[in-house]
Amino acid sequence: MPPLAEIFREHAPFVWRGLRRLGVPEADVEDVCQEVFVVVHRKLGDFEGRSSLKTWIYGICARTASDYRRSGRVRREIVTDAPPEAVQEGGAQYDAVALRQARATLDRILDQLDDDKRSVFVLYEIEELTMAEVAEALGCPLQTAYSRLHAARKIVEAAVAKAQASAGGGA
Repeated sequence: MPPLAEIFREHAPFVWRGLRRLGVPEADVEDVCQEVFVVVHRKLGDFEGRSSLKTWIYGICARTASDYRRSGRVRREIVTDAPPEAVQEGGAQYDAVALRQARATLDRILDQLDDDKRSVFVLYEIEELTMAEVAEALGCPLQTAYSRLHAARKIVEAAVAKAQASAGGGA
């Protein structure tokens, strides 16, 4: 088993992205990420290798994010009139704004999913794990994972269609 520092270096970006997509606000993601790796450290000796280390860590990540959301610790992010990061030139600034808006839209859409559907959708569609890895990470039967993905896709597709209709004036 690799040392914890190596595991952290390799998997922290994945955990960070996963936590954000699972609804942990930017302001809290560092603390929740640390919680994930505290659990990884505590349970590393119990890891049996039946799944990949990444899948096992994501299972911890999903449970920690779910606990966070249920705990009521959720702090709403405050939008201010302060300018975004350093002003960029021309098209790069537009691209950065468009990317931020797209991420915000995705986060709003993902917020419409319950934790089970959201976890499956994020793992499969965004993190590109196989369905077998998704089921293993979430500790559910493969068919249950497929069922949750199907239901999540329907909700996401409807939300995307609604967002596109309102952005395009109904066109």
